[in-house]
Amino acid sequence: MSRDRALWVLPVSVVAALLLGLLPLPPSLAPLRPYWLALVVAYWVLEEPDRVGLGFAFFVGVIADLAFGSLLGEQALRLTIMAFILQRFRARLRFFPLSQQALAIGGLLLNDRIVTAAVHFTLGMPTLPAMFWLAPLLGMLLWPPVFLLFDALRLRTWRNR
Repeated sequence: MSRDRALWVLPVSVVAALLLGLLPLPPSLAPLRPYWLALVVAYWVLEEPDRVGLGFAFFVGVIADLAFGSLLGEQALRLTIMAFILQRFRARLRFFPLSQQALAIGGLLLNDRIVTAAVHFTLGMPTLPAMFWLAPLLGMLLWPPVFLLFDALRLRTWRNR
């Protein structure tokens, strides 16, 4: 198989993240929803920096804003900030053990929540529930399985050539 065969993993992962973000949850659990799109973008920024960068993060964020019906540009801003930080520290993060990568991703997801709270505060939107701050912890716990799943899909297509 050629390198072109591995191209399907990226768009499928983004669509899956968008669908997981649209999945209905009970109102009591909705604030705990992990930011699936951030996990997907983080993986691809770390592993395929030539294909995925700030422009990709912005584009996917705008699509997410349209799909979720949120403030236009909010998720684009959040994902672009996260992608910028990941690009800046990519050389170090790639060689961290998976547990330390998960801690770094947890910090990035917490930063994402701070950006979201700042945007909501600036625009005079209602304050976010306290459980909203627990979602980065869940994302941090999901990072290892998400990373290993995408790595297996991406590398399997490379090995089969």
